Amino acid sequence: MSRHPAKAREGDFLETRKGLIFDVKGLVHPKNRTVAFPRYFPDKRGERKRNGVTYGKVYSLSERYSLLKEKSPEYLVHDRVFDEIICEVPSVDVKKRYDPVEKVGRLRKTKRLHFLEDQALRMTRFLKENADIPWSSIGISGSILTGLQSDRSDIDAMVYGSSNCTRASSVLKELLNRNSLFKRYNLQDLRRLFDFRSKDTAVSFEDFVRTESRKSFQGKFMNTDYFIRFVKDWNEIDEKYGDIQYKNLGQARIKGTISEDSESIFTPCKYRLKNTIVIDGLKSVTITEIDSFRGRFCEQAKTGETVVAQGKVEKVTDRRTNRTHFRLLIGNSPSDHMILI
Repeated sequence: MSRHPAKAREGDFLETRKGLIFDVKGLVHPKNRTVAFPRYFPDKRGERKRNGVTYGKVYSLSERYSLLKEKSPEYLVHDRVFDEIICEVPSVDVKKRYDPVEKVGRLRKTKRLHFLEDQALRMTRFLKENADIPWSSIGISGSILTGLQSDRSDIDAMVYGSSNCTRASSVLKELLNRNSLFKRYNLQDLRRLFDFRSKDTAVSFEDFVRTESRKSFQGKFMNTDYFIRFVKDWNEIDEKYGDIQYKNLGQARIKGTISEDSESIFTPCKYRLKNTIVIDGLKSVTITEIDSFRGRFCEQAKTGETVVAQGKVEKVTDRRTNRTHFRLLIGNSPSDHMILI
């Protein structure tokens, strides 16, 4: 795996000098700034403790924006390339970067582990051995990465590199069918997950079950919840910040058929579309893909399936080739969704 120690990417966490801890979004960032959103913050009322400091946790986007407005409003900027107000953490404010791959390396050398760390290490070892992934391409993110796990925390694993991700995704499907350590979510698990996510993504429970029940990157390992993100490696990303210009054209609800799902396992994920119809919103453009920076929308639909989706329409202009297309970006608003017909 090609390593870029100075760069942050999906799965990494950043801790600022104020003590706020952010999770990084995507792989394309402005110079000297990183697109990231707060996850943990010093809070006397919090339930997590590390080095004598108590932390609170925020998850939904609305909570994150509210926390930023209170703690670090200067991080909320209108980015002209992405054409939206997002959180960008200045590099000069970063005290520490947490690397998921380095975390696995440290856990492998540690003799006495927290039971959740032990489970996470066992799970990554299963993936490594069964999918033939080098240790340099597998990591542990989330609360374990930052040392803020609780007894109720889940396992957030990372796999880097397209070929590694494809093999791991295929192996996971097999493990869920034949290995007693890996289990798919049952209906009760899905209800619990629905109650948690419905604050951020409003869909019916029936639609939620239809998509979530068949996903392999989430489930239970040794009775602990797991969620695995598949991320492309640095040498597979040719886009630099500013190469592509995004223009917000407003909200829309569309119907279309998935013509290609080869990038549906990755975060960010992408779905190619055909026969697209705009149900509500801008009807003068042809939307050819659905994209999301949120892992919850991975493996949402397969090639040949028809979906209804709601999100933000963007005009995407590649400045290197001067080519333009239109996409639907989902995951930025609680009303955003992508459901099977």
